[in-house]
Amino acid sequence: MKIEHFAFNVADPVAVANWYSEHLGMRVVRALNEAPHTHFLADSSGSVMIEIYNNPADQVPAYGEMDPLILHLAFVSEQPEVDRLRLEEGGASFVDEVRLKDGSHLVMMRDPWGLAIQLCKRGTPMLPA
Repeated sequence: MKIEHFAFNVADPVAVANWYSEHLGMRVVRALNEAPHTHFLADSSGSVMIEIYNNPADQVPAYGEMDPLILHLAFVSEQPEVDRLRLEEGGASFVDEVRLKDGSHLVMMRDPWGLAIQLCKRGTPMLPA
């Protein structure tokens, strides 16, 4: 089976969707203008989506308090250093970076709401270009 989307309950889905569109190149493919303000965002390949919404039936996780190894959203980055600086200018914060022996460069950050995002430049790409 193919994954359609991965969903995140967030406090302000409109702001999150706008930030991910502006700073991470995601594209809104469907949005609800009323509660729960659900937004489906596709990545640049158009084959992967995330869902951002606010459903008060359950809590918004304290993403900023979670270790990024518990949950993070990873993006392919050809220039992690450049993307890191650009995202920091847009309100993201730096957490950590790792350079692996295989040539991979992984940069962990948090979006302005605390959700961990990772910039991945793999020594050997794991996905087709």
